[in-house]
Amino acid sequence: MNKVQDHTLLDLEKIRSDFPTLQMKVHGKPLVYFDNGATAQKPRSVIEAVERYYEEENSNVHRGVHFLSARATDLYEKVRKQVQRLLNIPKEHEVIFTKGTTDGINLVANGFSRAILKEGDEVIISGMEHHSNIVPWHMATEYAGATTRAIPVLDDGSLDLEVYKTLFSEKTKLVALVHVSNSLGTINPVKEMIAIAHAHGVPVLLDGAQAVPHMQVDVQDLDVDFYTFSSHKVFGPTGVGVLYGKESWLNRLPPYQGGGDMIDKVTLEKTTYNELPHKFEAGTPNIAGVIAFGKALEYIEAIGYDAIQAHEHALLEYATAKLREIPGLRIIGEAEDKASVISFLVDGIHPSDLGTLLDMEGVAVRTGHHCTQPLMDRFGIPSTVRASLALYNTKEEIDIFVQALEKTIKMFG
Repeated sequence: MNKVQDHTLLDLEKIRSDFPTLQMKVHGKPLVYFDNGATAQKPRSVIEAVERYYEEENSNVHRGVHFLSARATDLYEKVRKQVQRLLNIPKEHEVIFTKGTTDGINLVANGFSRAILKEGDEVIISGMEHHSNIVPWHMATEYAGATTRAIPVLDDGSLDLEVYKTLFSEKTKLVALVHVSNSLGTINPVKEMIAIAHAHGVPVLLDGAQAVPHMQVDVQDLDVDFYTFSSHKVFGPTGVGVLYGKESWLNRLPPYQGGGDMIDKVTLEKTTYNELPHKFEAGTPNIAGVIAFGKALEYIEAIGYDAIQAHEHALLEYATAKLREIPGLRIIGEAEDKASVISFLVDGIHPSDLGTLLDMEGVAVRTGHHCTQPLMDRFGIPSTVRASLALYNTKEEIDIFVQALEKTIKMFG
């Protein structure tokens, strides 16, 4: 085992003590939380930051000259700088705060439908997208008279890059692609796919909701045009997200919403719009959530992505090997490059039954189609059981999960 893994394992007890929810018992048994793909648990520093804001810092941002407003604004804008540093974003005003990944994608889709897409144009998506990176493009293309085209998914859960290369034409206006699949854990070769798109003069949006919690993302290295992710999957509060966009693209797109803070001048006849990033940040934001999100980013930075990746990769390999030993269990999605997500089925047992009985053993997993119905259709299944791991999970928890799973399977005899 290398030093990075040693360091992470040695600090696991401390890391786990930072997350109050992990100390819970469920049905009288210690909680084993393997539903991190849906939302991650929050460290105490994040929870305390929300409370502190409402007790000591509560005021609106950007709009006041008094002490509390200036203090809240400074704390809020500090997080924008943190996000800029985390993703290596060139300019601070290219960081747009949103409600989450879905909101960020809808912002771009709305702008493209109004300013870029024309009748007959095409948007490329993939067969493994979350609904939040499919439905907004269906809405946008329907509004503009355009269409979507999809990259096929291969049997191992990877994308068919050869077909991808053939989907481009002069009608192609955008590629909207998931960085890491929420259902399969597949890490797509996005840098290569962006280069292919750019060779055709086509911009790329990446859904990074499942990537940022697990790996270092560098938007300049990727040369991606838009990148969006959610705070709550990165150990921060719900209702907060980030959209990065290249300045040139953000200037081309019209505002997504109208209201306070996004205006330059308003008369009864006309509105002119504010500069970036405020152009896309109408109304009072989730101030407490953004400030607390900054504490989540500090937490990740203190541990380091190298340690996180090494630990999670070790967990993924361990859990995969254990599950493969169970008769009748089939893993869905075994791409060579994966994040710490395992989706599986057990012969003769419905996923929701498995999930319910695992819960009685204190094990939290996700069951269903995971907002990826086209992907389920591709594999000819209605749903799966998904175990998604995070930096605070342990091999001991995997052992508990596997034992609970074997016990549950025996009940179906």
